[in-house]
Amino acid sequence: MTSTPAPPAGLTVFLVDDHAIVRSGVSAYLDMIDDITVAGEAGTGQQALDRIAALEPAGGLPDVVLMDLLMPGMDGIEATRQLKARWPVIEVVAVTSFLEEAKVRAALEAGATGYLLKDAQADEVAAAIRAAAAGECHLDPAAAKLLAASLRMPRPAADTLTARELEVLTLIAEGRTNRQIARQLNVTERTARTHVSNILAKLQLTSRTQAALWAVQEGLAPTRKPA
Repeated sequence: MTSTPAPPAGLTVFLVDDHAIVRSGVSAYLDMIDDITVAGEAGTGQQALDRIAALEPAGGLPDVVLMDLLMPGMDGIEATRQLKARWPVIEVVAVTSFLEEAKVRAALEAGATGYLLKDAQADEVAAAIRAAAAGECHLDPAAAKLLAASLRMPRPAADTLTARELEVLTLIAEGRTNRQIARQLNVTERTARTHVSNILAKLQLTSRTQAALWAVQEGLAPTRKPA
């Protein structure tokens, strides 16, 4: 009687990059880390969606996807958007060679939990993977600085938020997910999601990460070191 192989222990990661040599290098590094296993790889956004879908029946969805943003055909931003719509449990860390505010914003708005540049040190890649799997946002320092600078533009004050929205904002800054916020406040996840949407609209922000940075900047939450 053939037994079904046990799923790998620790975190599973799926690599998406149109350069095979990049995938090989990252895979070789991750293979040396005991708690991280490479579950698969793809060279395009569409191929990534197809291959991850093939892993689903066996319960093999990866915990984290390292997603190159610049690829031919479906780029990483669109692939991230579609992936998060279909498998919200999978976290995505965007990876790119270029640092542009528009790209950082677009990746985070599409659902990415982290943002890395391709010249990141190997230990930072591992840190970003672990942070994403824990539901925390890990940004390349330069990307975080870029987003923080964009928040220095005049914006509505904190007094535009209700007491409950300020409470939710503080939890966002702590890295809590909508589900965790709902449990903390004893409300439904849908209600938590509505509060988050209202906060972003009132503060004229476009992502949870911007909201967290705004909260720190306004003294509503303590400064957190990158994961």
